[in-house]
Parts: sequence; C-alpha cells; structure tokens
Amino acid sequence: MNQDYALFLDFDGTLVDIVERPDAVVVDPALPRILTTLQDRLGGALAMISGRPITFLDGRFVPHQFDMAGLHGLEHRIAGRLSMCDPDEHPALREAAERLSEIVADKAGVLIEDKGCSVAIHWRLAPHEKEFALATAHAAVEALGSDYRLQHGKAVAEILPSAAGKGKVIERFLHEPPYMGRRPIFIGDDLTDENGFKTVNAHGGLSIRIGAGETVAKVRLGTPADLRHCLSTWAFEGSLPFIRDDR
Repeated sequence: MNQDYALFLDFDGTLVDIVERPDAVVVDPALPRILTTLQDRLGGALAMISGRPITFLDGRFVPHQFDMAGLHGLEHRIAGRLSMCDPDEHPALREAAERLSEIVADKAGVLIEDKGCSVAIHWRLAPHEKEFALATAHAAVEALGSDYRLQHGKAVAEILPSAAGKGKVIERFLHEPPYMGRRPIFIGDDLTDENGFKTVNAHGGLSIRIGAGETVAKVRLGTPADLRHCLSTWAFEGSLPFIRDDR
C-alpha cells in the first residue's frame, strides 16, 4: 500500500510551528528520523514543498537531504537532481528588495525576508502595520510588472516570479520517478498551499489542511504536532491514520 502514495509536505505551519521571526523556526528533534523512515516506506516518494529556499531547509535537516521544492517551486531537487534559481536572473527584483528594505526600515516589527529569487514582507510582529505592509507589497509588484505576482500567506505577502507555484511543481514531481504513477498526498496550512491542494485533488489524490481557514483540502488536522504524530505512526507502524481512501 505504501508504494501507491507520493507524499508532499509543506514546512512552516505544517511540519513545524509558525514562529514570530522566520529565522527562529525550530525542527522537532524526532522529525528527521520520522521522515527518513517514511521516505524508505514510500520508496523515496517523499518531498517537501516550501516557500523557503532549499539551502535553508537543508540546513535544518543536516545530514539528511530530502527531495524538495523551494521558493514555491522556483528551485527543486528530485531524486537527487538539483535545479536552483539564480537571483542574478532577476535584477528588477533585486532592486525592489533593496527599496523595500529602505521603505520598512522605520517600521518596527515589519520584516523583509530576502530569499534571492523572491522577497517576503512579514508583519506578524506588528499586526497593526498590516495595511501598510500590504500596500507596500502591492505597489512593489505593480511596479515590477506581469513577470511577478504577489502570494499571500499568514501575516506575510511574498513577491515572486509569476511562474512559481506549489501546484505547478507538484505536477512536475508527478511526472518523474519515483513519484510518477502514484496517488499524491499534499499537506499544508496556508493560502500558499491552496493551488497545491487543487492539483492533488485533480489527480485523485488527498489534500490535508493543518489548522483553521477556508480551504479546498479534503481533510483537516489540528496542529503540526498532530501531523508529526500521524507521520510517526505511518513511519514506524505502517498504518495511515489520517488517510481516508475516498477514491
């Protein structure tokens, strides 16, 4: 049964708890072993699909290297084959990142997360600055033109190339071994994951939302801790506690 599935996992808010500062995220010490064991059960068909850069994620799972899509699919590693995004190919975005840093410099709690090929504006530490942050992000993406778009999330707005999207990169994975021909499962928690849910649903797969919020996902779990428990059960006992076979 395990060989029938391909598992795709968001990172922030899904595998790990959301934190106030993006660089302060903490990985549960048990998680790497859970994922490596589950990866073996699935014949390698396990990947993280995240807005984070691959280099950031790799640093949190040393010495393990999982298949991944970073920056909402702008970069990916499939069966060990790595394709990275070059920030130098986005000079207009690099200029926009510098301007954004200057614009928010006097706004305490508004943070710029520069990922190279995308730029995120966070206001979790300053919820009263939400309208300012959104207006700033919208103005920046409008100035950049149609090659870029705005991706909304939980207390964050991210400017990224229009070609990026979790649904698109999941589709790419599903055309490559060991993912090809399997039933996809995608687990996420945010607006950024909704197009991934749609792609998985279209393939007859299973979409799972962590936490509250309107969603097209078929199943809901409460917290990242709940998910880690479910993944552990699947990894070490072989059962699929959160999967309802609804085909």
